[in-house]
Amino acid sequence: MLGFVRTDNDALVSCLGDPHRTVAAYRELLRRKEDALGAIRAGLSHESAAVREGCCRLLDHLVDTDSMGLLIAMADDLDARVRIAAFHALACDRCKGDTCAPGADQVLEPALRHLAADPDAGVRARAAELVGKFAHTDARAVAALQACCAQDPSPAVRKKAGWYAPGGSIYERTAHA
Repeated sequence: MLGFVRTDNDALVSCLGDPHRTVAAYRELLRRKEDALGAIRAGLSHESAAVREGCCRLLDHLVDTDSMGLLIAMADDLDARVRIAAFHALACDRCKGDTCAPGADQVLEPALRHLAADPDAGVRARAAELVGKFAHTDARAVAALQACCAQDPSPAVRKKAGWYAPGGSIYERTAHA
């Protein structure tokens, strides 16, 4: 099956770190849904950053409340790609709705910290999306987005923060949501 020597969930998670097998492993783990969650959660502590990133991306789609704390911890991973995937999974509501989307009490503090000081512009951009979710309800989010608009060294991050800050297109569109 799938051309792998082993197809158990743990083996498939390890294959997320192999560029030749990552797509097939990702698709199969996604297909297995809840049956693969234990192995995916365990993969968040794998030595390979590619495996940890793939597990964050999988958890974005296989969303459950038991994984939120682990995803929040991944926002402090040493690898920027993992932090980006974790922030995306925490901010993206496409699959989550209100079912298990994390609240400000869980995610705002790490998002504010990374928006202000992460060395990677991609991470700051994803953090801006997460901070932006709370711009209508938390003054700290508004202040952080406005500071980012004025001071971030990356024009792309300043622009994205502007979308979520008061007066920005996303802020206005979500004002009555």
